[in-house]
Amino acid sequence: MHIVVLSDAEMAGEFKQKFPEVNEEVSFSFLHHHNLHGEQLRPTDIIFDFLLHNQPGRLSYYAPEQVVFCNAATVQLAALVKEADLEEPCTLIGFNGLPTLLNRPVLEVSLLNPEHGDKLREVCAALNTAYLLVDDRVGMVTPRMICMIINEACFTLQEETASISDIDQGMKLGTNYPKGPFEWANEMGVANVYEVLKAVYEDTKDERYKICPLLKTKYLKGEQF
Repeated sequence: MHIVVLSDAEMAGEFKQKFPEVNEEVSFSFLHHHNLHGEQLRPTDIIFDFLLHNQPGRLSYYAPEQVVFCNAATVQLAALVKEADLEEPCTLIGFNGLPTLLNRPVLEVSLLNPEHGDKLREVCAALNTAYLLVDDRVGMVTPRMICMIINEACFTLQEETASISDIDQGMKLGTNYPKGPFEWANEMGVANVYEVLKAVYEDTKDERYKICPLLKTKYLKGEQF
């Protein structure tokens, strides 16, 4: 089994940590750009595409028989296919491809079509990873939960109720989280947090995901906490 990984350098590094040399039957190629034509990808059965959600038209590059894992933290697979206007898309599987959230024991995934569950099990078995199947919804489960916590922490900081270090320490001690919300925001990338919240709020109109002005300002200025 040969797997092509389309990603930036940062996520290629995390992918290699998550999936080191799995076994002699699995090999990887890493590509850092996505101006690719279908012919270049045609020999490949499995593709992990961290960039597809930003260019849904590229779904047409993939053949129906190919299995494509799409970074689905900010997009619903069904919406992606509709935007690409494809009648017969590839076997499309969503995965949580955000920084710090990929390299975990359990791979968070979603399916466009439930009948592709067998193919998902086959690929994850070959990659020697456990997986958690979640609904095909914007934000999946872990990204929307963590980003909502970060957003609430931003409101607390904005109101000057507590400092960044106090909030981080309080969350770790009080909830046994591995990271505080601002530590997580910096490691995930403030832009990623913003994009997840923006996508989930636009999808649900739930006030819990309405972006804190402080977080928006950090995003616009390209700053960390």
